[in-house]
Amino acid sequence: MLQEIYIIDDDKQLFLQLQELFKNEKEYKFKRVVTKDIDVALRNIPAAIIINENNIDKDIIELCGQIREDEDNSITPVLVIGEKTNKEHRVDVLKMGIEYYIVKPIDKDYLYYTIKNIVKLMYINRRVSPLTGLPGNVQIQTEMKKRLLSKEEFAILYIDLDNFKAYNDLYGFSQGDEIIKFTAKVIARNIHDLECDYGFVGHIGGDDFIAIVSEVDYEKICRNIVAEFDKNVIDFFNKEDVQRGYLEVANRRGIMEQFPLTSISVGVVIADQGRFKNTLEIGEVGAQVKHLAKTVMGSSYIIDRRKKE
Repeated sequence: MLQEIYIIDDDKQLFLQLQELFKNEKEYKFKRVVTKDIDVALRNIPAAIIINENNIDKDIIELCGQIREDEDNSITPVLVIGEKTNKEHRVDVLKMGIEYYIVKPIDKDYLYYTIKNIVKLMYINRRVSPLTGLPGNVQIQTEMKKRLLSKEEFAILYIDLDNFKAYNDLYGFSQGDEIIKFTAKVIARNIHDLECDYGFVGHIGGDDFIAIVSEVDYEKICRNIVAEFDKNVIDFFNKEDVQRGYLEVANRRGIMEQFPLTSISVGVVIADQGRFKNTLEIGEVGAQVKHLAKTVMGSSYIIDRRKKE
């Protein structure tokens, strides 16, 4: 995967040095950005940012703050290179959420491996949902495989929202993101508050979530998630929609359609020992059970209790 790294520097020397240093690393691409073009550059969300403090036309603290305030680059790793050796200055830079401060003169090997390691770490971290902070598909698959290999009994909760598209169309994506974050908190709270060490919550994407639990009352978990969601989700609707009990959204032909308020559906698959050979089989059953839950009006859950044939 191509890793594009921005070098904020009004001089070309560091850029040329890094190109030479990484000449055999085809997956790394360096792009020099002069200080006045930083706003344009940040729109592209690079894999990492390197700032040559001595060759920028802006205060380093101000520039670091600008990067960290940019929503898309709030977690992009930043490395500052400079000649100021006093500890107070370096600490002030690090306080801005900057990952590294390298003092000149630069050791090439140290710089090379620092860049490689922070880009690798960021690549791993970006597998986590930036919206909810929950693990994504890679970790979800790993967790399921780990439990299958251990041959333990566990349950997988497939969770998503009903009529969420209608909500997004009416209230906008920013408000939709707030419901996604709220849903993540509801699920995580009800899983991680359990008196066991085996709970896992992941964010598949959009309004789809997954939870994996062992040795607990699966039905109680579902009841609690549904109850907490229904109690608090109304805070995301205006009074008129809550009183009416449904949303009015224009379709592509401009005709108003009615949709129930957003609810939550949970499909639970019990993975008895030896029932499933792989995660694909679990996913197929999970999709069936979640589909059944979504056929029920309002928030609901359905538990698949079938045993291995």
